[in-house]
Amino acid sequence: MPRILIVDDESPIRRTLKDILEFEKYKVDEATDGLDCLTKVKKNKYDVIISDIKMPKMDGMETLERLKILEPDIPVIMISGHGDIETAVDAVKKGAFDYISKPPDLNRLLITIRNAMDKSSLITETKVLKRKVQKYKTPEIVGESAGITKIKETIDRVAQTDARVFITGPNGTGKELVANWLHEK
Repeated sequence: MPRILIVDDESPIRRTLKDILEFEKYKVDEATDGLDCLTKVKKNKYDVIISDIKMPKMDGMETLERLKILEPDIPVIMISGHGDIETAVDAVKKGAFDYISKPPDLNRLLITIRNAMDKSSLITETKVLKRKVQKYKTPEIVGESAGITKIKETIDRVAQTDARVFITGPNGTGKELVANWLHEK
C-alpha cells in the first residue's frame, strides 16, 4: 500500500487530507512541521510527501530543500493558501514535484499524487535496470605483458578525446574488447 506523509501545521487540513487519501487506499502519516517531517522521513519510507509552505519552526521551502538532500527521489507536492505564482515557480525550481493552492481541488490533488507515484516508480525501475546493466559490464583486459600494458595505456589516453579510432588485428585478438573499453572509459 503506497505511503504518504502530510506535513501541515493545521490539524483540520491534515485530518481532511488523511481521510480523503485513506479512502483512496493510501497509508497516511502526519507531521506538524518541517522538523517533524524530517524526523519521520529518516524513520520511514514514503512514496509521496504533501507539504504546506507556511509552518512554524521550519517552513515548507526549507523542508523541501532538506528533503531533496536527505531523500532526493521522494516526490514532494507543495500546498499553500498564501502562495502566488512566484512561490509556485520557486518551489518547483527547488525540486517540488508540483504546487497546489489551498483549498486543493480534490481531483487535481489525486491526479498529481498518482503522477508523482508513477514518476517515483520509474526512478526506482531505472535504478534497478542500471544496476542490472552494471553486472554485465565489459570484461577486464587480462594480462601484464608489454603489449597488453601498451594497449591499456593507449585506451586510457585515447578515451579522453573525441578522436576516431580504427582498431585492427587478426581474428580473436580482442578488437571488440578494446572497442568496448574505449566506450566504457
